[in-house]
Amino acid sequence: MHRAHLLLIPALLVLLALPVSRGRYNDDFDDGEDITDFDDNDFAEFEDMNDDPAAEAETAPPPRASPSSQPEEEEDEDEATVELDDGLDGFEDSETQDQDIYSKYDQDEFEVPGDMDKPGHSMKDRLIIHTVPAHLQNSWESYYMEILMVTGLLAYIMNYLIGKNKNSRLAQAWFNSHRELLESNFALVGDDGTSKDAVSTGKLNQENEHIYNLWCSGRVCCEGMLIQLKFLKRQDLLNVLARMMRPAGDQVQIKVTLNEDDMDTFVFAVGTKKTMAKLQKEMQDLSEFCGDKPKSGAKYGLPDSLSILSEMGEVTDGVMDNKMVHYITNHAEKIESIHFSDQFSGPKVMQEEGQPLKLPETKKTLLFTFNVPGKGNPSPKDMDSLLPLMNMVIYSIDKVKKLRLNREGKMKADRNRARVEENFLKQTHAQRQEAAQTRREEKKRAEKERIMNEEDPERQRRLEEAAQRRDQKKIEKKQMKMKQIKVKAM
Repeated sequence: MHRAHLLLIPALLVLLALPVSRGRYNDDFDDGEDITDFDDNDFAEFEDMNDDPAAEAETAPPPRASPSSQPEEEEDEDEATVELDDGLDGFEDSETQDQDIYSKYDQDEFEVPGDMDKPGHSMKDRLIIHTVPAHLQNSWESYYMEILMVTGLLAYIMNYLIGKNKNSRLAQAWFNSHRELLESNFALVGDDGTSKDAVSTGKLNQENEHIYNLWCSGRVCCEGMLIQLKFLKRQDLLNVLARMMRPAGDQVQIKVTLNEDDMDTFVFAVGTKKTMAKLQKEMQDLSEFCGDKPKSGAKYGLPDSLSILSEMGEVTDGVMDNKMVHYITNHAEKIESIHFSDQFSGPKVMQEEGQPLKLPETKKTLLFTFNVPGKGNPSPKDMDSLLPLMNMVIYSIDKVKKLRLNREGKMKADRNRARVEENFLKQTHAQRQEAAQTRREEKKRAEKERIMNEEDPERQRRLEEAAQRRDQKKIEKKQMKMKQIKVKAM
């Protein structure tokens, strides 16, 4: 009985508490508010707490349980754990997140902000900034290659302008000093060849930065005269540097083409020993008609530096008169070569596939090559000093026109030309035979193709018989010639 009374006491207390709670519940909803509104208002406190940043900062997550904790402590923590809403499931401690992030990287390379608060952390452990190497710094020393290239380019441009202007001044100085003499001896001076009618332009024709041409014509016994001023390539910096090792000079080359009847048959040349030996090897006419070695001109009073190439002695005596010797002797240092020839065809033809089958075309020509004084650095006055040599050119034209060989000299010259032609034919005989054989074979091949292409068999047979008869006649004719030769030999 006593135990039953004890069980009734809690039941009575529960019954007494029910009316109180029910009355309180009714009082809260007396104003007609909806239950859902009440529920929203009831959780407004939690929303305000979430909106308050200060409250969030102060809220601390519960400490994690260590694996060494007692089972009883784990049960207590499970009982004390509060289940949060779905919106707060992903909430984690900011410090824990930072530690997780920094744990992915090398601890020696990166410093974790949390480590700065540790008492053992030292402010001496900082990044060491090394000095940048000199070749990686932005300084003038890093661009020395570009500076050299720009400097070389500027030097080349300046040298081009200076060299081009100097050649132009020298050419104009030569023309100004020779213009009066040329206009007094030629009707046309300075034709550029661009117009159909010959027009005297009265100026030099510039071929490039170091070569100037002047064409003159309209004179007795002369088809025309081409004057070429060949200056050094002063506009080319590399050529300027090369001349320091191998000096060279400017030259004036004059080529006079005579009429066919205004020059006799002879070949003659005079000039420096080195030049004469070179021309004898390279020029076709000098190598064929002047087979002897260059001879000294001391017999005619020429300096020892000059030598003579001549087809025959009569030609040398006729050309080297007193006035000609005077010109050559007084201007020997300016004369490179003088070349007179009625068989001039230029340098020897070098062909890889054999010699030409025809003799080269020849013209009666006078060639003059003069050296400009100044040893590679002439002045306008040096160009004026070449005027006496132009007088020698005019005199040589008249001299060659008047020079005529005697009967013996003429016959000797004709024999020399016949000998040269015969030697040429002998050298080309085998080639001409091969060419003739090739032509015959091509003719036979074409005839066979024509017979094979004939559609009519009867006509094809007649063509074959006609071809056989022609071949038989050629064989018989050849045999008759052989018999005639044997009879004459007997």
